[in-house]
Amino acid sequence: MLGEDFGVKKVQTINRRMFIIGAAKIIVFTGIIARLFSLQITENKKYLTLSDKNRLREWRLPPIRGEFLDYFENIIAGNLKVYQLHVIPEEVENFKYLMVRLKDILSITNNDFKKIIDQKNKQKPWETIIISKNLTWEQFTKVNYYLHDLVGAKPVLSVSRNYPFSESYTHVLGYVSEASEKDILNNEIIRSTHVPGLKVGKNGLEKTFEDELIGTNGIQRYEVNAYGKRISQLDHTDGLNGKTIKLTVDTEIQKFCNELLKGVAGSISVMDIYTGEIVAMQSSPSFDPNLFLFGINQDDWQLIRNNPLKPLVNKTLSGLYSPGSTFKPMVALSALENKIINENFKVNCTGKIEMYGQTYHCWKKRGHGIVDLKSAMKQSCDTYFYEIARKLGVDRLKETSIKFGLGEKVLNETFSIEKKGLIPDTKWKKNNLGKGWVIGETLITGIGQGYTQTTPLQLCQMTAQLANGGFKIYPKIVKDENSKTAEEIKLIMNENSKILDNDVGGLQEATELLGFLNKKEHKRLFKNSQNIKLVREAMFASTNEIRGTSYSSRIEDPKYQFAGKTGTSQVKRITEAERELDLATKDIDYKNRDHALFIAFGPFKNPRYALSIVIEHGGSGSSVAAPLAKELFKLIIDRHNLREQAKTQKIINT
Repeated sequence: MLGEDFGVKKVQTINRRMFIIGAAKIIVFTGIIARLFSLQITENKKYLTLSDKNRLREWRLPPIRGEFLDYFENIIAGNLKVYQLHVIPEEVENFKYLMVRLKDILSITNNDFKKIIDQKNKQKPWETIIISKNLTWEQFTKVNYYLHDLVGAKPVLSVSRNYPFSESYTHVLGYVSEASEKDILNNEIIRSTHVPGLKVGKNGLEKTFEDELIGTNGIQRYEVNAYGKRISQLDHTDGLNGKTIKLTVDTEIQKFCNELLKGVAGSISVMDIYTGEIVAMQSSPSFDPNLFLFGINQDDWQLIRNNPLKPLVNKTLSGLYSPGSTFKPMVALSALENKIINENFKVNCTGKIEMYGQTYHCWKKRGHGIVDLKSAMKQSCDTYFYEIARKLGVDRLKETSIKFGLGEKVLNETFSIEKKGLIPDTKWKKNNLGKGWVIGETLITGIGQGYTQTTPLQLCQMTAQLANGGFKIYPKIVKDENSKTAEEIKLIMNENSKILDNDVGGLQEATELLGFLNKKEHKRLFKNSQNIKLVREAMFASTNEIRGTSYSSRIEDPKYQFAGKTGTSQVKRITEAERELDLATKDIDYKNRDHALFIAFGPFKNPRYALSIVIEHGGSGSSVAAPLAKELFKLIIDRHNLREQAKTQKIINT
């Protein structure tokens, strides 16, 4: 019996164990089935995604930068195709071998080779290294020929900025260069579109309109094998090109200004006196912005940086100069507007005057004799303007000057480097220098010296507003297709003037009414139009009548005839001993020579354009600056009809 019980128990134990094992197998099998179901059905999408990430790669292409066009829609900043070679270290089987081969194929210098290795060691393995930013066609072809032996190397067709007119537009457009860490951190759009080698604006309009110009990235998707080697391209998504920006500048005139300024430091500005469109704005010396596209070499950079004529400075917007006698039209207008003088007011110029214990000299040692407004302007008599400045006072002079745009930025925030300049008054000196104003400072302010500082573009705007009859304009360099034509602006100016002239309730009420009607658009800057007329006629005499300071630069043909005013700006005080020596400009140390200036508008009978010219340390405005205007005005007027035709055609097409 005992044996039978033992046998039964043994069988039971075995059965129990077999049951447990079977149950365990069922549980495990069920778990496996459940997991397989989960993997296949529930988590299928997740693991397919992970698989694709291992198998599929994305390549972000550099965005295509928007173009700049001139007034006639010629490309002045565009894009060129360039051939590059990229490497992503994590996709390379043997980086050392690859680099040795590339060094041989592309003739990479030891120094550049070391830089590439250092870069690879500093950055993450999945980040792109640009081996070459600008391969020649021969180099690009050679790389592709050996590509089977260059696992991980990517020949890339990319784009780069191109400035076809080289130095003619440098200070207008600026230039682009590879985005710095600061650029990436400070600009969200740059950060979101950044790829290795991305070029961004460093100054000028390239920098101002960076967010609009930059565009968006294109995307390439491709398949790789287990080693990261590209197998095939799957699809391609084009990025959006950056915005095309049209300027008001005429390339032919801009180029000519560049030629006129060759070898000197200075600026030329040309402006439409009604629309405010800047036709040319050249600063000299300039430099080739294409040098910065792939990294400027040290020698070229040092040549630019160490040039004593300062090619990096935009003299049109950032250069501050005493306006010299180009300020006299403003002094005359202010005196007329404040009824200090009339056209018949006369002064006897003997070559110098004694006032308050000080001697103030006229530029002409023997004096000009008895002069009125017209003859004083024509001959640029300092004594006459000393006297009317004394009567006028510096505070009233500043009020008129500010109206005409002096001491204020012309293009507002279009260029971050633009300077305001300075038109001084008694309050300014007290607040900034802690001293009271003295009468002698008023006298020298009356001839555009002393504390007064203006930019060449401010002088151009001032001249334009004198030329259009004394109405406010709104200068611009970016073309606005919806802006009013010159004819429409003339009508507004005439209406504005009529409202004020016919006002019976007082100037203040009329001004308020004017603001209500047209938001003070193109408001007049004068009280009496006869005063503007007198100043313009005096400027005409300065250029077109005998003994006028710019008479030798006149153009007799009415088609091109212009009115102007010369200026000579002292950079240092002249001692009595130096005055007696009367040295020629060439015999004076360059840094001590006067600046030469000239302002003008034309054609005189029907004005349309104004200009300003500044030649640093050029000497006399009459002998150096005015002759350039004579050459330039012919081209400006000849190009006028083309501008009008282009405007008309645009309106028709619209």
